[in-house]
Amino acid sequence: MYSTSKGAVLTFTRALASELGPEGVKVNAVAPGLILGTAFHNTHTTKESAAATTAGIPIGRAGNADDVARAVIYLASEYDGFITGATLDINGGVYNM
Repeated sequence: MYSTSKGAVLTFTRALASELGPEGVKVNAVAPGLILGTAFHNTHTTKESAAATTAGIPIGRAGNADDVARAVIYLASEYDGFITGATLDINGGVYNM
């Protein structure tokens, strides 16, 4: 179910980018991995589960809210230039879907 919904977001992002591009609207998405310190993980993720997941992240740490915020700020800035229809993975290098 998770991968189906994630695939839908990727496809929807690309479709919107294609449809709204002629209007000058850029559409991108962010796909965060394990982002600790959020209300969700503070409530639903055990320390053991977080440690096990973090051990599998290639850069050796979980993400934090600032990691996601910097990516969103970049995509909302003038520096994103020619980027549209993209999904920015913020996951420390985890690609095992």
